[in-house]
Amino acid sequence: CDLDHRVAVLALRRWFDEVARYGQLKFGAAEVIHAATSGGLDDEYYEPFVRAIAVLLEAGAADGTLKPGLDPEDVLLQLSVLWRIDPARGGEARAARILDLIVDGLRAGA
Repeated sequence: CDLDHRVAVLALRRWFDEVARYGQLKFGAAEVIHAATSGGLDDEYYEPFVRAIAVLLEAGAADGTLKPGLDPEDVLLQLSVLWRIDPARGGEARAARILDLIVDGLRAGA
């Protein structure tokens, strides 16, 4: 992968932050967002999401910062919790904590 190893984990986290931000903006439309990423191979939006995650996971595995062999679909499933966080109840802080847990769990040696 041609992503600089020093930015792989940072890029992954920033992308996740954007996913979380979008989830907060669209809270209440969680089913619409879920539908856009849950149709599997038949859904036109599914493959770009999974491929974006895969590129970042591969870059992190190549430089040793992320565990090798992570399944991008598993990571997408973890991210799906973000669309269910109520922004009126500390959503931004909760999303940040959840993303910390997700990224920490993906790190090599975790």
